[in-house]
Amino acid sequence: MLKILFSPAESKKIGGEESKKELFGSSGAREGILNEYVNIVNSGNEDTIKELFGFKRLSDCKPYINNIFDAPLMHAIERYNGVAYEYLDFDSLEPEAKEYLKLNTIIFSNLYGPLLGGDAIANYKVKQGNNIGSFIPDKFYKDRFSYQLDLYLANCEILDLRAGHYDKFYEIKKPYTTLKFLKGGKSVSHWAKAYRGLVLRAVAQNNINSIKEFMALEIEGLSIAEIRVIKAKTEIIYNIME
Repeated sequence: MLKILFSPAESKKIGGEESKKELFGSSGAREGILNEYVNIVNSGNEDTIKELFGFKRLSDCKPYINNIFDAPLMHAIERYNGVAYEYLDFDSLEPEAKEYLKLNTIIFSNLYGPLLGGDAIANYKVKQGNNIGSFIPDKFYKDRFSYQLDLYLANCEILDLRAGHYDKFYEIKKPYTTLKFLKGGKSVSHWAKAYRGLVLRAVAQNNINSIKEFMALEIEGLSIAEIRVIKAKTEIIYNIME
């Protein structure tokens, strides 16, 4: 089976109607950091809240000032709506492709840590790279969840579509495949987000279950320029076609 590692997004959809359930790994392992987040958000300390969320105005913070333990829940794969998720366009997928993403995508949240796409989470805000009180999210989740992820991924192939920052949450200890996108011979950042979303969409639509199947997949707007193998990492370099 193929598992896809993916990044979250700063922006998120509001609302949700999912039922509360156990998150990937163990909800108990998250208790400390989630409680710290709730304490900050409901502290009334405007400067601390704005710093955590990465906003300059308190009015921008208001959609996120809630108790995440009682807030409406939405599947993680649906909650985020940044560039990659806009190009994934989850809502337009067929039911089988949606279920594929819920089961086979692992998203590395700045608050919740590693989540399956189908895990139900609240609307929240933590600016990438920020601490949550005394907690350093990437270090905290790397320490708490690496062993569980190693076990979970032991018999799976891995397609790593994370942005670089989220490598800090989990170091892959087995062979894996990652992608790089070039336009005009230069590596891109904004368009890399878009094409990660398009790649994830194509993988789900075609029910890709192995790296071999992925290598044979034609993705609109991309052509393979080179494949590099560096120790455990296979890097597929795509040209973005004009």
